[in-house]
Amino acid sequence: MGPDSENLFSFDCHYGQWSILQRSASVVKKLMTSATVLAIVGCFACFTETASAQNNAPSKTSSVVHKVGLIDMAHVFKNYEKFTALREELKTEIQQSDAKAKAMAEQIQAVQKEMQDFKQGSPEYLAREKQLAQAASDFEAFRKVAQRDFLRKESRIYHTIYMEVTETVQKYAKIYNYTLIMRFNRESLDTDDPKKLIQGMNRQVVFHRADDDITLSVLDYLNRNYKSQAGAAGGSATRPTPGKTRQ
Repeated sequence: MGPDSENLFSFDCHYGQWSILQRSASVVKKLMTSATVLAIVGCFACFTETASAQNNAPSKTSSVVHKVGLIDMAHVFKNYEKFTALREELKTEIQQSDAKAKAMAEQIQAVQKEMQDFKQGSPEYLAREKQLAQAASDFEAFRKVAQRDFLRKESRIYHTIYMEVTETVQKYAKIYNYTLIMRFNRESLDTDDPKKLIQGMNRQVVFHRADDDITLSVLDYLNRNYKSQAGAAGGSATRPTPGKTRQ
């Protein structure tokens, strides 16, 4: 072979090697592409299985059996002996305050009556006038302070009783597995009073079972604890008892 033949042969050899390299690179690229696709498909399948397992898994909240109870807070307050006793104590204080206010008012009236016996502008009249102004000022200040004090005491009574009732309701719910306690009115509809009838028809609770009403059970527990002077700690041997649904 001549030089040209050798160059041609050499070129053909190199060209053949280049073709082989190109085919190898193409094969490798296809393999890598296939592997990537398989990996993506595998991840997607894994994700689908995980999502499906999570969706099919039982929810913790769905396993909770809800039990609803009802309580008439107005009935409890009205019949709780401690609430009645505290209000009676406050009523006694108010009566004593009223007696003092009455005495102050009578003193003012007495000074006004004395002023009629003196001539206006006289020393005696001016002295009574000054005395009257002071007495009226003292009376007004006493009235305002007493009213504010009694409102504050009444608010504390309601707060104290409300907290005791709610704490008892929480104990009752925990013992007897209630998940929700709602307020309601357990009184029968008043068909004689149109206004009360309309109010009764607007009640949120339309129907309930007798066992759902825990009013009397809570009230009985509160009264027994109050009588035994267990105190706010509530660590006595008594505990709310169910089943008291009498009207």
